[in-house]
Amino acid sequence: MMAATARKTHPASRRQSFPDRFSVLLIAFAAILWVSDAYFRNPLTEHLSASQIVVMEDALVTLILLPFLIRGFAELRSLTGSRWLGVLIIGVGPQAIATWLFTKSFAHHVFAVTYIAQQTQPLIAIALAWIILGERRRPWFWPLAAVGMVGVYLVVFARDPGEPLAVLQGGQLAGTADTRLVAGLEGLGAAVLWAAGTVFGRFVLRDLSFQTTTALRFTVALPVLVAIVLIEGGLSGFSHYQLSYFLPNFLYIAIVPGVIGLLIYYRGLVSTPASLATIAELTLPVTIQLLAALPYPWGFGQPFYFPAQVVGTALLLGVILSLNWTKERRPPVLVASTEALGAA
Repeated sequence: MMAATARKTHPASRRQSFPDRFSVLLIAFAAILWVSDAYFRNPLTEHLSASQIVVMEDALVTLILLPFLIRGFAELRSLTGSRWLGVLIIGVGPQAIATWLFTKSFAHHVFAVTYIAQQTQPLIAIALAWIILGERRRPWFWPLAAVGMVGVYLVVFARDPGEPLAVLQGGQLAGTADTRLVAGLEGLGAAVLWAAGTVFGRFVLRDLSFQTTTALRFTVALPVLVAIVLIEGGLSGFSHYQLSYFLPNFLYIAIVPGVIGLLIYYRGLVSTPASLATIAELTLPVTIQLLAALPYPWGFGQPFYFPAQVVGTALLLGVILSLNWTKERRPPVLVASTEALGAA
């Protein structure tokens, strides 16, 4: 898909609302909310498969967001074919298939391979934003992005910074070479789909409100997730739910990381270039690691590696704050022409 580009200015003097001014921080905060479901998702994994959990979560969120979808019917009537393609991508890709692939990758218990694959997500998103949206970043962006990724690396691989090299060399690591390859491909597939979700989310938000975009993401994903459950276990796949699973587990997962988290995320994405948003989303793997290091019952009691994880977290937070502060102070950039994309 080739995008024609046009020059567009972003005057720093324009008065902005709070969500617009702090949009990068909103995306970072939304990613933190997504991690909070670990407290409630883990108990469910003892009784339900990953697809059974995700499909019920998606169904509840779809029901909650139904008023937004009904209100957005007028917006949907004016969507072009390329925008509908974007809607399908963010619904089927990040919401359904990526979550499934990521869960399958973790099931191989070679976690370092999965995390290494996930490190490619910002690079993929930046490349897709360049190709599809025509985003062009100023030179100062690249060292900031590199520092942010180094920060994530320090947090994720604080115990053994040389672990990724051992993985790539097939050294002392659990699992056969075939297992590592499958886990890596599944993790990479999830990274590609989540990166595409960021870029196409930004693309769709040019014509849709953030509320309608959020509702569509879950609604479009629901039939795909139902199909996955049926393929894995037939109709009996829907017979394992109990009322005790819904309060508070499913209810929290649906409302906080689901409804609130995605609404905040897409509101931030309205005013944030996709290449900046993907760096802000790196708060997710960092938060996962820090949450794991908290003592019970607040965390999972894993070791905290000081000072590497402190330094890594500080680096990432510094980068996110810098990106938020500079995003409205950048010179004009090339952006994709709406007319050209609409005709694609």
